[in-house]
Amino acid sequence: MGVVSLDVLRQMSLMATVLVMTATKVVAWCENKPYDMAGKETVTQIHFYFHDIVGAKNATGVRVAEAPSTNQSATSFGALVIVDDALTEGPELTSKLVGRAQGLYGYVSLEEPVLLMALSYYFIDENFNGSTLTTLTRNPFPDTYREFPIIGGTGLFRYARGVVEAKSHSFNATNGDGIVEYNVTVIHYCSPEMLKNNWGAHATT
Repeated sequence: MGVVSLDVLRQMSLMATVLVMTATKVVAWCENKPYDMAGKETVTQIHFYFHDIVGAKNATGVRVAEAPSTNQSATSFGALVIVDDALTEGPELTSKLVGRAQGLYGYVSLEEPVLLMALSYYFIDENFNGSTLTTLTRNPFPDTYREFPIIGGTGLFRYARGVVEAKSHSFNATNGDGIVEYNVTVIHYCSPEMLKNNWGAHATT
C-alpha cells in the first residue's frame, strides 16, 4: 500500500506542476483589465443613404454565384451578390460620399423575397474616418421599414452594438437598383485617445 500511495503522490505532484506551468503560460498572453479602460460608453446617431446599383455598367453589386435552380425561382433563391455600395449624405448619388458598404448578401427564402446580409460599413467622413460598423441580418427588402442589428465595430465604434432603422427611399423594378435611407443608433466605447483625435464629434451620452 505504501508503494502504491507513493506512486499516486508522484502522479499528483506531476499533475500539479503541469497545471501551474499551464496557468503561467495563460497569464503570459492574457491579462484582465478594468472595465472602464475600454473608454466611455457613448451613443452615436448617424444618418445616410445606401445605394445598391446592380443593373448598370457602373454596378456596385455583382452576382457571383447562383444555384442551378435560381433562374427558375420566383425569389432568386440561391443567388449570392458581392457589394461595394456607396453611402452618401443625401439621397442623390452625387451628394457627399461618407462611406462604403462592403460585403455580400444572398437570397435565402423559397417563398418570399428575403436577403441574408453580411456587411461592413466603412466610413470616410472626417468625424468617423476609418471606423466601421458591421451587420449580420435578415432583410425582407420589399418591406418599407426594416431593422438590422449592429453586431460590432472598429475604430470609434469599438465594442459596438445597436440597431439600424432602414427605410426604402426608391426602387427601380426594371433593373433592381435601390436607395435605402439609414438611421443608425449605435452604443460604443470612446476612449480619451480617440477624443483627442477629434473622433466622436457627433457623439452624445
